[in-house]
Amino acid sequence: MQISERLEALLVPAGEHMAVAALQRYFAPLPAGGFTGAYFERLGGGGDRPDVADTFTSDDIVAVSMLSVTVPASAVLQLLEARGPELGGLLAKIPTDVALAEITADEVGGAWPVRDVYRELLAIPGIGETTATKLLARKRPHLVPILDAVVTAELSVVKGRYWVPLHAWLTADECAGHRRLEELRSAAGLGSEVSVLRVFDVLAWMVGSGYVPEN
Repeated sequence: MQISERLEALLVPAGEHMAVAALQRYFAPLPAGGFTGAYFERLGGGGDRPDVADTFTSDDIVAVSMLSVTVPASAVLQLLEARGPELGGLLAKIPTDVALAEITADEVGGAWPVRDVYRELLAIPGIGETTATKLLARKRPHLVPILDAVVTAELSVVKGRYWVPLHAWLTADECAGHRRLEELRSAAGLGSEVSVLRVFDVLAWMVGSGYVPEN
């Protein structure tokens, strides 16, 4: 993963006004402006609220559609019915109250419980990397970042290797990256329901999609 010059320009103090403008544009209420993705984490009270945190629900399916993803009907039945209990058991091993920057580099390795759910999601026909990360981000928004084609291109992600390098960037220099994203979230007037990972994701996506003019 490489922070592009265009994205870096939003993350440094001198570019804060551009970053705030991009975030406010993305999360502006519809229909006056904004994007449907602004409702991804908020729909139905969130996918990580206690009563549904360990279960994929129909709200989660609708939420990922806010991010331009359509889950095939056969895959929906696997998520909600056939494989629901199995996936729920795996989700139960992943905390909801821990941020990615709060765990160690070793914890993000091969034994990370998030990877078990990720592999099981990919095993469902019709669910690829983008859909799997969006479903996981819905259930554990503070732990799992979204990875789609735009973010992959903007950050030069190689073969899906994203979680470890992103964790390294967030935690470097006493979590400077994490703290900077918190500052931008606050400056944009967003609540804590929008994770710092989503702040990063939205900024990378807005830059990669051409919504942020180059200065």
